Formats: sequence, C-alpha cells, structure tokens
Amino acid sequence: MKRMKCVISYDGTNFSGFQVQPLKRTVQSELEKALKKIHKGQDIRIFPSGRTDRGVHAIRQTIHFDTSNQMNEKSWKKALNALLPEDVYVKETKHVPSSFHARFSAIEKEYRYVILNTQEPDVFRRHYAYHFPYALDMTQMRKACHYLEGKHDFTAFSSARSTVKGSKVRTLYEASCQQKGSDIMFVFRGDGFLYHMVRILVGTLLEVGQGKRKPEHIKQLLKQQDRKQSGKTAPPQGLYLWDVTYPE
Repeated sequence: MKRMKCVISYDGTNFSGFQVQPLKRTVQSELEKALKKIHKGQDIRIFPSGRTDRGVHAIRQTIHFDTSNQMNEKSWKKALNALLPEDVYVKETKHVPSSFHARFSAIEKEYRYVILNTQEPDVFRRHYAYHFPYALDMTQMRKACHYLEGKHDFTAFSSARSTVKGSKVRTLYEASCQQKGSDIMFVFRGDGFLYHMVRILVGTLLEVGQGKRKPEHIKQLLKQQDRKQSGKTAPPQGLYLWDVTYPE
C-alpha cells in the first residue's frame, strides 16, 4: 500500500460541507466516488487536514489516502481530475511516507476571509465574499487583530456547538486585515482553529470596525472565555482555507 497526499481546491457554494453526509453532496463524497471508480468498486477513505462547512471554499486543502494502485504521481492528478466535478480540482499529488497524516502532521493553517465593503452588493460575488455595506475603521480593526496574536484560550471565539474536548488553547502567528479598494481581507495563520473560530473572530472584528467595541475589548474576551460576549458568526461564503503547512 502507498500513501498519497493531494492538495485540492474547491468552490464550496454547492456543497453541504466537506464531510460525508447521508443524501447530501459533499467534497469528501465526490473525492471518494472518484477514487472508487479508479479502484474498480473498492471503497477508499480519504483524510483531510480539517473539515469545512457548507459554503466555505478552499484554495489549498490537503488530503491523504492509502492505495494499492501503482500509478505515478502525475497520472494520479490526471485520473482524479478527469473524474471530479468542475467545482473540485486536484492541484498536486505526491507519494508520502505512511507516517504522514493530513491532519495530525500539519504544523500551520491559514484562513482568509473576504469582505466586500460597498454600498451596493455585487451579485456575481455573492457566494465568494461577505457584503458588508457599513463604514469600517481599518486602524481600529488592526489594533484589535494585534491582541489576538500569540497563544490564548479561544473559548470565546468557538461555537457553543463545538465538540472539542480538552484545551481550546491555540496559537495565532498572524491576525491581520488588509484593504484593497472596496475589498477587506482578514488573514489568520495559526497552529490550529476551533469550530467557527475564524467566522466568530471576523464577526467580532467587524463590530470593532463599526465602533461598537474598542480594540482593547479583545483582551477581555480572551480572559472571560464566554462565547456569549463575543460577536456574531460571520457567514460562510467569505471564508477560504488558504493553505496548510507541513514540516519540510
């Protein structure tokens, strides 16, 4: 058996998330359907770096699976893309040691969240950015981002429906926001993320940008560890799993 690592991208608009769900179209089900055809009816299970929700996109998601098929790396990419729908694309395929795990071997993940900060919505981007028609103070949001960087307990920024057992301490290497024209992009790089964490962070930072909270309030939220005190969960369509990093 050989272990294959694949880097994939997908448009999450028409998927009910990544993970297999009965009678629903998911990214995992499409990938496993393609693998089943390649393996002539044999079920092959894939393992992702993490699961994304309905409507969330991925630029560079990583998966792995084990196979007895002897195809080379280039042929794997070609075979998978020939069988996958247009909203999923395999960018890279590579043979890796059996010790590699898409989730547990990852040392860093990067998520980005896109805001369309215009008065009028753009119907062509409604699935790819969160339209937010209110004035935002970039300086205040950048100050708030600074308080998020480092090692913290992010309970206040985790969904109440989270199934995480144990520590909710995570390290953010970068929390920043950038503006280019009417687009605002939040960037978060860290060693791991909790359920809905990025979307709750964005919802809270937007309140800072509107003047509803002071940047320093972020420190208080981290200390209180109370989800009810933080902001709303931003919608999924602006969120992108940007990249996953592994040891060299």
